[in-house]
Amino acid sequence: MEYKVLIASAGLGMRLKGMTKNVNKALLSIAHKPAISYIIEKFDKDVELVIPVGYKAQTVIDYLNLAYPERKITFVKIDKFEGEGSGLGYSILKCEKHLQCPFIFSSNDTIVLEDIKPPVYNWMGYAKRIDNSQYRSLRIENRDVVEICPKGTEGDVHAYIGLAGIHDYKLFWESMNKGTSQGAIEIGESYGMKFLIDKRIEPIKFNWFDTGNIEELKKTKEYFGKGNDINVLEKEEEAIWFVKDKVVKFSNDKTFIKDRVERAKSLRGYVPEIIDSSTHMYSYRMVDGEVFSRDPLVGTFKYFLDWMENFWEKKELSKAQEEKFTKSCMEFYRDKTYKRVKQYFTTFEQIDSEEIVNGEKMPKIHFLLNQIDWDSLATGLPVRFHGDLHFENILINKSGKYPFTLLDWRQNFGGMMEYGDLYYDLAKLNHGIIMSHEIVDKDLYEVKHRLNTVYFDFLRKSNLVHCESYFYKWIEDQGYDCNKVKLLTALIYLNIAALHHYPYSILLFYLGKSMLFEYLQNKEIK
Repeated sequence: MEYKVLIASAGLGMRLKGMTKNVNKALLSIAHKPAISYIIEKFDKDVELVIPVGYKAQTVIDYLNLAYPERKITFVKIDKFEGEGSGLGYSILKCEKHLQCPFIFSSNDTIVLEDIKPPVYNWMGYAKRIDNSQYRSLRIENRDVVEICPKGTEGDVHAYIGLAGIHDYKLFWESMNKGTSQGAIEIGESYGMKFLIDKRIEPIKFNWFDTGNIEELKKTKEYFGKGNDINVLEKEEEAIWFVKDKVVKFSNDKTFIKDRVERAKSLRGYVPEIIDSSTHMYSYRMVDGEVFSRDPLVGTFKYFLDWMENFWEKKELSKAQEEKFTKSCMEFYRDKTYKRVKQYFTTFEQIDSEEIVNGEKMPKIHFLLNQIDWDSLATGLPVRFHGDLHFENILINKSGKYPFTLLDWRQNFGGMMEYGDLYYDLAKLNHGIIMSHEIVDKDLYEVKHRLNTVYFDFLRKSNLVHCESYFYKWIEDQGYDCNKVKLLTALIYLNIAALHHYPYSILLFYLGKSMLFEYLQNKEIK
């Protein structure tokens, strides 16, 4: 039968307490795929989707256009998605003219495991819950819905999951329109469904995952994350989503996306080809390969470094360009580090002090930073750069012209897109060898911080330790400065500490501080 699907996506997601700061809740990541994708992919590609959008509307529109260009999607802009006069019912009624046929209603935070039946008759989805206080519920008798109950109803009722098939659509719309002053605006589709009970509504039981509140979202992520071996650390300002054969990258910073797309042109052949982009997103085809971090063998690492020698093409600079490059290095290394350290202390309410870290007495971090020869550090080697080079961003290709593909390249280096410092690429590679994403993802680390005493430890794969040893030897064999790489590695940890979650942030900060302390001690001894 011909029918459509309404996925309500206009609301703010108030129960998620800030998790929707940058995106609509429809785009919250569940095992590196937006929640709305789990809903959309339940329906045949020929079924038209009607999606009301309001809060962070453009993020929903851009994502769906990039991820599903082949689908017919009608977006309905909702002018009132918060405040007086707004409500789920208001958003639904704005879609009325596009839904003059049987249709399925789905909230954008409802994920189910089962196939979803077409609306050949009226039906409502339910699930068993011990606590129904947050949900409307259904009273069921003899395989019929006999009552749609308000939130908090006790007794022999089952949670309504925000998923329904509406066959008698004319009666539904008539009831919603007549009820605008009687609760339809605030209650939503449940109000209209009440008037279909006499026509009969069949209850359908589902295995239901709710993404609309923090506790249930956590459970949903844990379930769908089982067996998922993609180690991507989530960031508040960014996201990366894997949808069928595409990868979609999101950033709240539109300049970030613009520069990333532009740089992809000069890195053609080394990075995936971008097939489409918008203000805050871009997409590319998923590469058939294996992430280097899955099995980082020394032999493969040797081959990779040999291959990268062509990538790190040296750039000849004029005197003016060289001065600009040195200035950019200084700003990128020194100025940004001081700024990020301040951000760390502010975000995690820490105080810069003398501390005992893993049994070693260390001075304040600012004292250590002030001992660095920043002029020497800012004298870099200009090359074609990647900017975020670590094993999670390297694919071993299964086929194609090149043996490797580089992912998640940096958008610029201190504002420059044509070249950056080779030492930064080397240090980023080193920081990922020492602290792998897999260890973080599996919580295989320990950190304790009490007053001025800090202890931290983390597991390391033996093959990564072997890669580190080879890497240092390779750096020296190439005539590069290994100590400079180690210093920059320490600064990278200090820089990224403010950007990650607690207590991982503490681990990063004190790993960076310890490495910086060790570097300066060795320098004094020499």
